[in-house]
Amino acid sequence: MSELHSILFNMHILYSVLLGAYASVLAAQQKGISGNYWGAMLTYSALAGITLLVGIVLYASGLRIERPNIYFLYMAFLVVIMPGLFSLLRGRDDRSAAIAFAVLAFFNASVSISMFQRGLVGPWQ
Repeated sequence: MSELHSILFNMHILYSVLLGAYASVLAAQQKGISGNYWGAMLTYSALAGITLLVGIVLYASGLRIERPNIYFLYMAFLVVIMPGLFSLLRGRDDRSAAIAFAVLAFFNASVSISMFQRGLVGPWQ
């Protein structure tokens, strides 16, 4: 189960980078955000939620990481931040929204990489 968490977390990092690149390309082409991006954003939030759920299962089964409170706080942030930006922008889909989502996606990737480097995602022991 710990390996599944690692795989999901690595997918989460990669997906964050890809979402940032996708939004950057849309902004560079002077395009707004399409329905494809909204679906990808929802998939991103679901992936972060599933990763968090696996972490909760690992924690409930008695496995621990170094700082579980910080882990759960960061993961909860990563689950809600993209839909939160959507709400904050009130569903705008213009070029400036694409830039905002690109910046946020790259920021989320850097937060996730930071979590990995500081040992917040494993090893579960």
